[in-house]
Amino acid sequence: MHPNGDLKFGKMGKIVMNSMLRVENLESGYGPMQVLWKPNLEVKKGSVTCLLGPNGVGKSTLLLTVLGSVEPWGGKIIYENKDVTHLPTHKKVDLGLTLAPEGRHLFGEMNVHENLIMGAYRKEAIQNVNNSLELVYSLFPILKERDRQRAGSLSGGQQQMLTIARALMTKPKMVMLDEPSQGLAPILVGEVFETIKKLQAEVGLTILLVEQNADASLDAANYVYIMQGGQIKVQGTADEIKGSSDIREAYLGI
Repeated sequence: MHPNGDLKFGKMGKIVMNSMLRVENLESGYGPMQVLWKPNLEVKKGSVTCLLGPNGVGKSTLLLTVLGSVEPWGGKIIYENKDVTHLPTHKKVDLGLTLAPEGRHLFGEMNVHENLIMGAYRKEAIQNVNNSLELVYSLFPILKERDRQRAGSLSGGQQQMLTIARALMTKPKMVMLDEPSQGLAPILVGEVFETIKKLQAEVGLTILLVEQNADASLDAANYVYIMQGGQIKVQGTADEIKGSSDIREAYLGI
């Protein structure tokens, strides 16, 4: 049992240079309602780290607090060994941290190409826009085929691909993906998770993935945290979580 009461399996190591993100005793919420109750997690550089749990446990709030859209009440957010707890969102994006939000917030009347260009607003991203376009079109060939099509007329799966692709246009070092499989047919869920694996293996991107789809997430992730009630209850490697039927039944329902 971990000292704070959380069940902990494998260790990701002490604080070292390859830690991309650390969240320490983070507290935040909305108005008087506290949502996060001092969760701790770490994302290693080049890893896919997954945060699992049902709706309403604070997963999206954690991402929004890390990004700065929700102001932290307490605790620390350490990104590349810098304290960015109260850094404004746009400055965090400038440091290479970005979010592909839940719900596919696209410019529906603009075409695919225009939506992608809207993602390249950082100075570094503007300078590399052609290379970034080449990358996202190689990852998502269907977007290249439909680059002049209105984003609002794409299928749900294609819109999700466009949401992830637009996040990549910022030239991030780390991307946070919020429920990328939400509302997708099973075959499209498989395509999205194959893309997540490619982003790690071929692009070397660091990914913090928030999901409810436990099966697909456990296959894609290196390390897993399970959240309940705004706290981290279980953590371990994907293999350790998959190998524990008690944890899967108690926390994931699988």
